[in-house]
Amino acid sequence: MAKLAQFFEVDAVGYPGQKAPLEQQMTNAATEWKALAEKYRLRSSKVEELASWWHTDADLGREIECFTDMTKSREPGFSEYKSTLRSFLELFERLRADRIIP
Repeated sequence: MAKLAQFFEVDAVGYPGQKAPLEQQMTNAATEWKALAEKYRLRSSKVEELASWWHTDADLGREIECFTDMTKSREPGFSEYKSTLRSFLELFERLRADRIIP
């Protein structure tokens, strides 16, 4: 988490010990994103075109464990691996280059 925070030049914040739904936290996101979009000359000033807080909450706020197994992919030869951190950083670099994020 610290490396992602470092990429965005913000402080990393740990888990607060309880759920912290984005839908509640992002009530002012539209206004703040519009200001960021203008400041950094981003392609869209509408944050709702980029993110869906309820969907992220549903995805990350599951109350059950999610277990996945890569065996069926690896057996036919899909064995390449890319680190999660590297995948995120490459995505964010691309989004930044395309002026989607600051």
